[in-house]
Amino acid sequence: MKSLIRILPILWLCLIPMTASVQELTIEITQGVEGATPIAIVPFAWQGAGRPPEDIAAVVSADLARSGRFDPLGSNQYMDRPTALDQVNFANWRALQADYIAVGEIIPQPGDGYTIRVQLADVFQGRELLTYVFDVNNDQLRRAAHHISDLIYERITGQKGAFDTLIAYITSQPRFQPGQSPRYHYELVVADSDGRNPRVIVSSEQPLMSPAWSPDGTRLAYVSFEGRRSQIVVQDVYSGNRRVVSAFPGINGAPAWSGDGRQLAMTLSRDGNPEIYVMDLINRAPVRLTNNSAIDTEPAWSDDGRFIIFTSDRGGNPQLYRVPVVGGQAERLTFEGEYNSNADTAPGEDGLALVHRAGGRFHIATFQPASRRLQVLTDGGLDESPSFAPNGQMILYATTRSGQGVLAVVSADGRVQQNLVSRDSDVR
Repeated sequence: MKSLIRILPILWLCLIPMTASVQELTIEITQGVEGATPIAIVPFAWQGAGRPPEDIAAVVSADLARSGRFDPLGSNQYMDRPTALDQVNFANWRALQADYIAVGEIIPQPGDGYTIRVQLADVFQGRELLTYVFDVNNDQLRRAAHHISDLIYERITGQKGAFDTLIAYITSQPRFQPGQSPRYHYELVVADSDGRNPRVIVSSEQPLMSPAWSPDGTRLAYVSFEGRRSQIVVQDVYSGNRRVVSAFPGINGAPAWSGDGRQLAMTLSRDGNPEIYVMDLINRAPVRLTNNSAIDTEPAWSDDGRFIIFTSDRGGNPQLYRVPVVGGQAERLTFEGEYNSNADTAPGEDGLALVHRAGGRFHIATFQPASRRLQVLTDGGLDESPSFAPNGQMILYATTRSGQGVLAVVSADGRVQQNLVSRDSDVR
């Protein structure tokens, strides 16, 4: 398979405004898949002077390793360093027990551009699996590497990768003044999926909560307490332009985007009790979907867009329910255990990620509404706010480690786990 691709969408990442510097997250892989596929990612040839501006092979190796599905060989094991498949002696790589090999080169172009070529082969069959060529700018090289990881992951596993994606999270840092209690400073941060290249989108002395990506990845909805009252804000990550879409008296919380990006589900207490509403972002008129004396919160859209899944304690303790978007009777979904909340929908599937309490600990779990099968994925503690990666294979969530707030990732089958830790901030 031979293809030519020019990465035009890659440009938007570089246009996100930087309002302040922030500590990069450090990845700690705590559990991987036994028998992960061995793969060799040979350092890419550099056709320019000096050192290459980005070690693409190192980025790709790290991406594939943290997926838990691959076991990249250490470069000290290599007998040679081919830069194209016609230079590969497959017998040498079979001796190293590599199942696959990727090779490539970076060629400088006039100005600040580069051409990147990558090839992937099946070592035991001696067969080319893909050849791709990219034209990128200097500040796009790292994201190009993530895209290469996606290509390799999909070609071998048959599933789309999610390395060339972004994460959004909230950090909080205490600021101390003599004789006073600490005041916290909050930042909404966007970073690459591996925690690198963090960019501060919003900086505030008041709490920020519940960031949610629009389906096209161009906007974030979040809760801000600027002005000392809750409000839901939608912000463009290209320009930084922001607008308040909900600032009713009482609670304005838990925004969740519809699949077409035209509506937000949210929790409002404008009528006296926390209920689920859906707002069209053009007319900004919220439509109430639930009407119960209990607390209804944490809405999420079903993958087909027909239902809003939400948390309610109307049965005596928090459980998941769903209500048709067009209105109607709410239906209870979860019955196993005394506490299930904070659902997120698996892309392209009927499954959910959620927070499940068992034995006094809060775990991340998956739930299949059709079969009512619940699978606990994490050891638990204070796990919260699960969010599926776009390919549905990994779940990002917030938790604590040694008293510090961190992000963590678990695969949808529970076999791969990792932490994303900041040295100087609590992360949510």
